[in-house]
Amino acid sequence: MRDIVFTRSSGWIPNVIREDGELKLTLGAGADANHEPRTFTFPIGEAHLAVIREDLARHLLLWSAVLPLCDAAGTRGRLDENAAVALLDPILLAAPTDVDALFQHIRWDRSPLIAHGADIGLLERGQVCAAMRAATETSNGKRAQEYHADRRRAQRGAVLGPLDAAILRYTGQYLHGATVPRRIPDAVDPALLPEVMRVIATAEQACAGIRIGRDPRRGNRATDRRDWDRMETTVRAAVRRAHPELVDDAVRTVSFLMCSEAAERSRSTPVEDDEEAADHRADVGGSARKTALSFTDDKGVEKKWLRENPRTATAEFWEFVGDRSAADNEVFTIEDEEMGEGIQLHFYADSIARVTTLREGRGGSDPEYRVEYGLVDGIGAYRTLVSAFVRGGCAALEQHGPWMSDVAEFERARRRRDAR
Repeated sequence: MRDIVFTRSSGWIPNVIREDGELKLTLGAGADANHEPRTFTFPIGEAHLAVIREDLARHLLLWSAVLPLCDAAGTRGRLDENAAVALLDPILLAAPTDVDALFQHIRWDRSPLIAHGADIGLLERGQVCAAMRAATETSNGKRAQEYHADRRRAQRGAVLGPLDAAILRYTGQYLHGATVPRRIPDAVDPALLPEVMRVIATAEQACAGIRIGRDPRRGNRATDRRDWDRMETTVRAAVRRAHPELVDDAVRTVSFLMCSEAAERSRSTPVEDDEEAADHRADVGGSARKTALSFTDDKGVEKKWLRENPRTATAEFWEFVGDRSAADNEVFTIEDEEMGEGIQLHFYADSIARVTTLREGRGGSDPEYRVEYGLVDGIGAYRTLVSAFVRGGCAALEQHGPWMSDVAEFERARRRRDAR
């Protein structure tokens, strides 16, 4: 039989229950193997209950001291009840100076104390009882999160000024630098918002006209890492130059915001080569443009494109790559059967082969091909090569060489490039 004897308004503060006639403190802490909260109990006396009822500060201090014992129990272990019971008299019944001295020698969790209003300065000076005079039953979890975020920054030597903190709050990265940044002006002190917006304006001017393109080799929503790095470097340099007082965390979050927004704009734009689309609409026949193409991947999947298709060949091809590309599927081919030529893209090796039919197979003989290899510098270069082939075939690729027909020579060139 279990009855609740005493509870506070905040559900996580330990409760007092009576179980089979015995008083116990019960609290939820940690998690089991299924990530469900674990519940721990240990016996207390009537004198302890009296203090818990009347003294919120002592109640919270006991909670902060018991939590590390719960963590030590892990997902399946038992609470060390003897250690928990040994904390009762020294925390609930001892003089404040003795409580302060105890907390100098035991493990305790600051988070619940800070969330419930403890004075952080006094806590860090070891005056835990004095720190808890301002404690409230109402919890503010964000206050504890901010405290731990500040401690992590301090451990790596980053101390935020008011403008630095305001910029991190504006981007939503004050607590977690790995979250996707966004614009939250309401999170900033109105007095500091104009200064924050001046920093943001500096970043926007620096990256105006810079685009982060897609990289279909890594999926339909992936973006070009080189474009990202280029924008990031540009924005950081401009912000650092215009606002030298900012710490690295603030500069980083502004560049992260600019890059994230540019990447999202790219993801929401249809996969289309604008120049190719314009040429496609203007072309009424008689050009060297391909009229029918076949796309294949390394798994034998094929997709056809015809000139009547409302979308361009390049757009269709890169969408095909985005849909099919994977760690074990990194070779893609574009073939023009009518002209007897094609290109093969080797994403795993940053290289390309152009293949031209020299002689068709007749009378059971095999056809004869000329195969030439070239090195490719990133997704931007791949896009240029694909567009050139679609417009003018293998002949249009000549200017994008050098092309090597000797496989050994090509491998040496590839090794030299990779070594750099």
